Amino acid sequence: MAGGRGSRTRSRPRARAASAVAAPPRRAAGDRLELSRLAPSGRSLLTAVLILLTGLGLYAAARTTSMFAVDRIAVAGASPDLAVELQTALRPAVGESLLGLDLVELERRAERVPMVAFATFDRAFPHTLAVAVVPEVPVAVLRQGSSSWLASEGGRVVAELGKGERQGLPRVWLKRDVDVRVGEWLTGPQRRALAAVAPLVERPLPTAVAAVVATEGALVLELRSGVELRLGDATDVAVKLEVARRVLPRIAGQAGYLDVSVPERPVAGHDLNSQVEVEVAGSSDP
Repeated sequence: MAGGRGSRTRSRPRARAASAVAAPPRRAAGDRLELSRLAPSGRSLLTAVLILLTGLGLYAAARTTSMFAVDRIAVAGASPDLAVELQTALRPAVGESLLGLDLVELERRAERVPMVAFATFDRAFPHTLAVAVVPEVPVAVLRQGSSSWLASEGGRVVAELGKGERQGLPRVWLKRDVDVRVGEWLTGPQRRALAAVAPLVERPLPTAVAAVVATEGALVLELRSGVELRLGDATDVAVKLEVARRVLPRIAGQAGYLDVSVPERPVAGHDLNSQVEVEVAGSSDP
């Protein structure tokens, strides 16, 4: 009897220990993550592939058929004459699909037109190629003997001129050995001469410029009033021109020169022996 009791007493803690180990909860059938529901069905995949292939087929057809063929080139930002010249340069695009156009090549063609600084393109469906043009800005007339050319602010020769054309623009006289071709860019002193008068398109001097003389180290503007405006080298040209705008009215009616090569100390005179330093009120910043 005693042995039986002891045996029952010792077995109770083991039973309690066993009951303390919790079994993992069972998931209900509806709580299981069924990956098969997240994956697309075979029918959905087939439909997506068919849509993609159809789209690719339509795109390929549009590139090779007349569905979006160019039949009109619309030019904005150019004069009527320049628009006609540009349309002629871009004529190879007519009949081509808008989707198949090589826009880089078209930009090259457009910018070969001398009066075009740069151009941008847009596809105006279904049949129009739209071209936006920024034209070159003429700033001077190049003269070499009896020949004349129009030159832009960037130093490009943009057109050949007849005698006496563009009287309002300054003249830049070229030596006989300077090669001039329409559509090409000038270099050296001629380029600096054009850069010197380019700011005058937006903000002219009180007196118009008749001619520009450029050497290796100096720029001189010959004004129609007879004054020789000496700019010195090609640095700080905008500042020097601003100083000249303020001083020229004070020496109006006088021939001679105005030297603004040192903008802080402009000097005016009739010759080298009669120099007068001119005070400039306010800042010399343009």
